[in-house]
Amino acid sequence: MSLTQLRPTEARASNASRITSQTLLEKKRLGTPIVALTAYDYPTARLADEAGIDLILVGDSLAMVVLGHDNTLPVTVDEMLHHTRAVARATRRAFLVADMPYGSYHGAVDEAVANAVRFLKEAGAQAVKIEGGAARADLVRRLTEAEVPVVGHIGLTPQSLHAMGGYKVQGRTLAAIDRLAADARALEEAGAVAIVLEGIPREVAADITAHCSVPTIGIGAGPDCDGQILVFHDLFNLTFAPAAKFVRQYADAAGMFGSALKQYRDDVVTRSFPSDAESYHLPREVQSVFVSSQRLARKA
Repeated sequence: MSLTQLRPTEARASNASRITSQTLLEKKRLGTPIVALTAYDYPTARLADEAGIDLILVGDSLAMVVLGHDNTLPVTVDEMLHHTRAVARATRRAFLVADMPYGSYHGAVDEAVANAVRFLKEAGAQAVKIEGGAARADLVRRLTEAEVPVVGHIGLTPQSLHAMGGYKVQGRTLAAIDRLAADARALEEAGAVAIVLEGIPREVAADITAHCSVPTIGIGAGPDCDGQILVFHDLFNLTFAPAAKFVRQYADAAGMFGSALKQYRDDVVTRSFPSDAESYHLPREVQSVFVSSQRLARKA
């Protein structure tokens, strides 16, 4: 099938301007910052894509910001696939990455590969993200051999919440810094196309970025990474919790939505919504007959 035979949306998806892992690598080479953001549904993904976001991550953070869990651990593969499909329908330009949830890659390697393949085959992702460093290198290698691009994730890894004893900044001692550097090297050598650095000191993230041949994407890791990512709901004050130190809020959507919802409630209660102009009416010729029939019915 030629490009001219595709429907408009299909043609857009096939456009050569679609960002790939090679695009991200070129951005690192040129020193062009990579802009990344999470999205979990069609409307937010479409807004992010049309705003020029380079990388959209369907993060397992949806467990908290969309599904209302206390942490990321409860979200399932099927739930992640569901949300990734929605985001994929909206994404035409950005590089689309899906988080593999807790438990989906912690057992047998063959099972982990099968789970990862589903995100590309069934949900439309271009890559998967897994947490962990050197301990995941063999899995990253296997996934790369299976032609599943992998984004690594080291530092503060939320799926390791209980093992870490909470959400704590990582890499604050020389020994911890050495482990992080070794983790980054292991992921790079295993074939990871990018590495997320979360919750580590700026100086450590800068050093890892300088010595890493693949792009680094920072979140709470300072401005010297090759790119930055934040959670969509954090940008717009939709988390109903105090913002982390590294979060910059760009709008108060919670305030806007709350105010609008109260106004809607008041308008319904006072019967000012809907107005006559917001109502449908009978055609004039039908209305006259209808009114007459009502009058006759009342007399009867």
